[in-house]
Amino acid sequence: MARRGGTAQVGGLGIIAIVVVAYFLGVDVRPVLDELSRQQGGGTVQSTTELTEADRQAAEFVSVTLADTEEIWGRIFRAELGEAYSPPTLVLFKGMTQSPCATASAATGPFYCPVDRKIYLDTDFFVTLSRQLGAGGDFAAAYVVAHEVAHHVQDELGILGQANAARQRASQTDANAISVRIELQADCLSGIWAHQAEAVLGTIEPGDLKEALNAARKIGDDTLQRNAGRQPMPHTFTHGTSDQRERWFARGYQTGDINECDTFRADRL
Repeated sequence: MARRGGTAQVGGLGIIAIVVVAYFLGVDVRPVLDELSRQQGGGTVQSTTELTEADRQAAEFVSVTLADTEEIWGRIFRAELGEAYSPPTLVLFKGMTQSPCATASAATGPFYCPVDRKIYLDTDFFVTLSRQLGAGGDFAAAYVVAHEVAHHVQDELGILGQANAARQRASQTDANAISVRIELQADCLSGIWAHQAEAVLGTIEPGDLKEALNAARKIGDDTLQRNAGRQPMPHTFTHGTSDQRERWFARGYQTGDINECDTFRADRL
């Protein structure tokens, strides 16, 4: 995935530089700094204190990716919907932090909280994605960020609120089925982001699409359950199968059309 100009490389950047970059690109890194402060016995973390290499890379990477999603969805909302797009804030944390939706930790994985309209992402997640889930590459990581941003897009469009209200009235099995449609639509919308990143920003490089499709496949419910030594149980699925996730991402990428992402009216997922 190509990096656009105007963003400093990680190099030897300290905390202050990362905070400045992240702040202006919509990433809240205070939970990371709070954790570092806690580890050092409290007090203010000085600029001479170094973040780990993984922390620095995560902060810069999500900042750049989030900025790209903001530009792309801003264009789409203006051109196709005649509306302004209000971007989310991405909260980068280390270990654990609190959100209005749930406690965020490495175990929960990245998630979007519609209560505060923020995305929560652990700095170690990209390592987990590559080493444990077998979905390496920067575009695989970008796909995950774009997928969570897509949940915010659903929220902006009023889709997420309606779907979550329907889930609360449904049985567990039916609520899971609605959740699958929410997640597959987010995969499709992240595919639209990839389409625009290639067509408008020119940041797609050879092999990037393959990384994203591989990531979608690696985090399918059936694959995750099978890798955990369990027999896949479709009635428990909440995100969709590997085939479904890959197919809906590809659909968004190939068409670039929001109308093609209506999973709620699709007869076949």
